[in-house]
Amino acid sequence: MTTESVLIIEDDATLLQILRDNFAYSGYVVESAADGEQGLQKALGQKVDLIILDIMLPGINGYEICRQVRENGLDMPIIMVTAKGQESDIVLGLNLGADDYVTKPFSTKELLARAAAFLRRRHQKELKVYRFGHCELHMNSHTLLRDGVEVPLTPKEFNLLALFAQNPGRAMTRDEILRTVWGDDLFVTTRSVDRFINTLRKKIEPDPKRATLITTIRNIGYRFENHSPSSCSSADVKE
Repeated sequence: MTTESVLIIEDDATLLQILRDNFAYSGYVVESAADGEQGLQKALGQKVDLIILDIMLPGINGYEICRQVRENGLDMPIIMVTAKGQESDIVLGLNLGADDYVTKPFSTKELLARAAAFLRRRHQKELKVYRFGHCELHMNSHTLLRDGVEVPLTPKEFNLLALFAQNPGRAMTRDEILRTVWGDDLFVTTRSVDRFINTLRKKIEPDPKRATLITTIRNIGYRFENHSPSSCSSADVKE
């Protein structure tokens, strides 16, 4: 159980009630809004740990809410909920600062698990050692150990792996990875990101051809899967 708070911004009354009930049952303090204006007001004015954000809202849409939340320096995880399946909509939301997305229909069990994973990540941001698979990434010494043996990393490889380790479960576009790790380097492209990912997979994955840690999101980017046990029970949303 958790005592953390979630703001659910969703204009579908039935879906909003389902999400409210499931998050409340899991121990969250739940705030909600049924339109964009009220949702933005609550997102900026109330201290919440997580936002579940529908994209298509009356008044102010989810993209604008996400943009204003990030422009105001708020860093709580934002998970977008959308009926749209177009990759361009997903990429736009991620580039505006959303952390992940679910498309309808979706399982509330999966959504709760993702929410819990993001909140764990927030609590663990000050960790100096990140463990995943058979590896340990030591932030202070900038070293990677695999089964206790040091694996050489270039500075950019370390920064890329640190970005993933600090953001488990988060969907990241290639452009976001490029901006974060390489900054304004004009000689690096998104294809360079793919090459670095392939190199990292050879260093951390049990089977680089069947990646389970750095997974590809087709036509969007990558997600780092640092699996840890979690459990929650809820109904599937079929809206």
